Amino acid sequence: MDKELLRIVIIATGLIIIMGMLTWSYLKNKKLQQDMDFYDDHEFNKSLEINDDEDAETGIETLEATDHHYDDPEDAIYESEDDEVEPPPRAAAPNIIQFSLIAKAEEGFNGADLVNAFGIVGLEYGSLKIFEKLDANRLVDFGVACMVEPGTFPDRNLDSFYCPGLVFFMQPGALDDAQAVFDDYIETIQLLAIELDGVILDHHREPLTDATIQSLRQSL
Repeated sequence: MDKELLRIVIIATGLIIIMGMLTWSYLKNKKLQQDMDFYDDHEFNKSLEINDDEDAETGIETLEATDHHYDDPEDAIYESEDDEVEPPPRAAAPNIIQFSLIAKAEEGFNGADLVNAFGIVGLEYGSLKIFEKLDANRLVDFGVACMVEPGTFPDRNLDSFYCPGLVFFMQPGALDDAQAVFDDYIETIQLLAIELDGVILDHHREPLTDATIQSLRQSL
């Protein structure tokens, strides 16, 4: 064989071998990459499944932890009762309860009209020259004075006497049944307000309200 031809054959054979090695290497690397991709995808999906399971379990546990479950229905009642706001403490009874009745007319209440109205509600003229409400034992439940000093009412010439307003006062601590007397006290003032055409004011010189009446009554 000609040396030149032999040289060409050897070179061609070498090239074929090199090309085969390159092809085999390429295919091997491709197969390896596919295997790695498959493995990565498989592990990733498996990780997702595990995380989803953990999240689901965590969510269930969270719901169970936050949900109020009572083995005994009374437990819920006791918890509700513990959350209730305690009522405010009872107010202390005042030493003196003092209300006023102010005349709507500019001239005030006339003396003769006062005596007539006082008789209707059972008030009596006393030794202190004021009108008083007496109990069955002739003891004073409450009194009524004139708003103008010295607070007394005359025993004569009543037609010429005028009083701009009346002051009512009672001492709960000196009474056996303060609430019953207080009810009579309020009723007397309200009847006189109608009979004499006056406006009732509380101890703060404000119009008397039902709330104030109930608050004072509950303190007795």
